[in-house]
Amino acid sequence: MKSTGWDHRLAVRADGKNLIGHAGVVLLRKVADRVGLTAALSAALPQGIGPGWRDRGMALVQLVCTIALGATNVLEAEQLQYHWRALFPRPVSDSTLWRTLEAIDGPVLARVERVRAAIRRVVWTLLALRPGGFPWIAVGGRELTGWYVLDLDATLVTCTSKKERATGTFKGGFGHHPLGAWVANTRECVAMLLRPGNATSNDVADHQTVLTAALRQLPLPLWSKVLVRIDGAAFSHAVLEHLQSLTTSRRRVRWVTGWAINTTDEAAIALLPEKVWATALRQDGTVHEITCPDGDKISYQAAELTGVRDLTGWPAGMRLIVRRVKPSRRDLKKLTDFEKRTGWRYQIVATNIPAHQGLSGVSGSGQAWFVDALYRDHAEVEDRVKAIKRFGLGLLPSKSWQLNVAWVLAAALAADLDAWTRLLLLHDEPELAAAEPETIRRKLYHLPARFTAHARRRVLHLDHAWPWATALITAWQLAHQLPALT
Repeated sequence: MKSTGWDHRLAVRADGKNLIGHAGVVLLRKVADRVGLTAALSAALPQGIGPGWRDRGMALVQLVCTIALGATNVLEAEQLQYHWRALFPRPVSDSTLWRTLEAIDGPVLARVERVRAAIRRVVWTLLALRPGGFPWIAVGGRELTGWYVLDLDATLVTCTSKKERATGTFKGGFGHHPLGAWVANTRECVAMLLRPGNATSNDVADHQTVLTAALRQLPLPLWSKVLVRIDGAAFSHAVLEHLQSLTTSRRRVRWVTGWAINTTDEAAIALLPEKVWATALRQDGTVHEITCPDGDKISYQAAELTGVRDLTGWPAGMRLIVRRVKPSRRDLKKLTDFEKRTGWRYQIVATNIPAHQGLSGVSGSGQAWFVDALYRDHAEVEDRVKAIKRFGLGLLPSKSWQLNVAWVLAAALAADLDAWTRLLLLHDEPELAAAEPETIRRKLYHLPARFTAHARRRVLHLDHAWPWATALITAWQLAHQLPALT
């Protein structure tokens, strides 16, 4: 057979030695060790006795690292570790990983959550010591300095086989319907509640559970300022009243949620004079407008609805902000008669942000256009949901509910470890720090290397032509500069 040129006299053999398939794992494992996660998990998980017993905390960290690299089940987690045998000589078998997950019952899960909160405090302290300080988000061209932003959202996890508490979903599928919470400042997943597939989107008890778990995870200082954002799932008296009750003498809680529009709301919108509509802004502070087919530009607009809509029975101090946009082609079939008559599509946002004060320290944050932009920025949580589904949540590996709950915890730890690695080691590499999971795996985590040991020194040799080899080396040096916690 005639060769194609490039494969002339090319042979393929499986005789390489000391090759590392995913050299970027050293960053994940180093961060876990330096911030104290490995040691803390070892203390939190039950330990056995006898020869050959594996440390379950270390086993869980190994599982978390493999999930961050792309493992979707326990068998893949074991197989991935064979790429690191030169670094970690004793891969954790799949049976040991299963036993580790089985050990995470209710009391152990509670201990691990306390460990996560303690380690998060360490990480946030290190973030505050960075040259750029703690990351504050920006909305509408304004930085929300001092505000910790918590986003809640639910997602569907499809099951292809019968698993415990897997049921039909509201979209006609079959599986589970977990509800999670993320810190917008750091992109950490601070709470994830696994729920049956038929769990409702606006379940009050579930939202209270996730909010309580999330707030326990946040290492907030005294007199802290917290902003909670939820989509239309929060449209209920009980959820809004619970959000209102979260403000204490130690913290101030503001919230922004979606609102289901009904005919009463439409009647109130019809009473608004044209002059009250203000131009909506994009997240960078520029005017949010679209170009029509005829070339005309139409701005998105927002207005205060509070004084027109009767809010008797709703939480005191609640405001309603209405937004109107020109409907797109795909929206035409969903328009109400009122929207067809006016030629606009409407969306209402509920909030307890005072109009005259706004968010403390953020100028103009009480205006309707800012509240509108603040709520629309909540859409970024969709990226966090997609990311954690690529960090293990997208496929639950067991038929057992308890094992799947433990796996969800491991997925949340993997998402946190990835976020900490980006925040602490890649803050000078914005392209990598904000990369999608597949991208950072391809560019950094899955980077191959050759391992050598000589004169009591162990070295990973990277391809010098790889565009991101320098980034990995710099990140490794920064990891060594982190204070070692045990």
